[in-house]
Amino acid sequence: MILALIGVTGLVGKEMLKILEEKNLPISEIIPVASEKSIGKKINYKNKKYSVVAIEIALNQKPNYVLFSAGSDLSLNWGPRFAEIGSTVIDNSSAWRMDNSKKLVIPEINAHVLSEKDKIIANPNCSTIQMLMVIAPIHREYKIKRIIVSTYQSVTGTGQKAINQLENESIGKRGEMIYPHPIFQNTLPQCDSFDQDGYTKEELKLVKETCKILDTNEIGISATAVRVPVIGGHSESVNLELKRPFEINDIKKILNNTPGVIVQDDPKNNSYPMPITVKGKDDVYVGRIRRDFSNENSLNLWVVADNLRKGAATNTVQILEYLLRKEKIY
Repeated sequence: MILALIGVTGLVGKEMLKILEEKNLPISEIIPVASEKSIGKKINYKNKKYSVVAIEIALNQKPNYVLFSAGSDLSLNWGPRFAEIGSTVIDNSSAWRMDNSKKLVIPEINAHVLSEKDKIIANPNCSTIQMLMVIAPIHREYKIKRIIVSTYQSVTGTGQKAINQLENESIGKRGEMIYPHPIFQNTLPQCDSFDQDGYTKEELKLVKETCKILDTNEIGISATAVRVPVIGGHSESVNLELKRPFEINDIKKILNNTPGVIVQDDPKNNSYPMPITVKGKDDVYVGRIRRDFSNENSLNLWVVADNLRKGAATNTVQILEYLLRKEKIY
């Protein structure tokens, strides 16, 4: 199986490469692709060196699968061209997520919607993935009426330049600012650009992608996305209003039995999920599970995950794993 990885030198691309190696997928040849400035650079995969090539070279080699993590413009331009030659594209950008003709997939939740006809598959936004990993099993049992979510998102979600800004500011060094304000010792209530109603694109992704993945328009969703000076993971405060009465112990039992979710909820011993402890892990962690006494059938959750792993690279590779298993080659 020949696989092309578009955006191999970026933060998510590097994680994808690492996860592909960890999972030991049946890849006979890997084609690393990056921007012009990276062409010719060497990358290591399974103790073998590969040269980074231009995307045109990858297209000519007709890979079986293509993982995209290089921005929506590139995905929109090149994704269909790979699909036309028979490659299956799994795209980590926002390019295809809300396209009605493309599937938006979290394997543990809705991989069953995929068919052989799906040649371009969209990977959800990182914040959406970790929230839905926790709330989807609750929704199946109790049906969610309303979600209020506030995110506290790592600078890694913006990319290497954001990490550089934070590190420069932490030592008092002047450098390029990718954010409109300092991020060190600060929080920015802005992830991506604002629309005319005052919501950011990141907040709207949480709303629209949740409805698409859960296949419903009956859930009310209100989101606020905040950038925080953290390297290593996104955190979310999630308030759910359910349609049916529940017991907290039953919620915990559901989550304890959900693959890919780890319950860490022992407040008496100060045990709860934190970005510093989930970094480098593929599971989504949930804690601070408690009833919201201000509203009937409501509860609060604290959800944390490594946004570069399950929030991006791991989910993409898991989609690939699912497809390979369907083809019975893995």
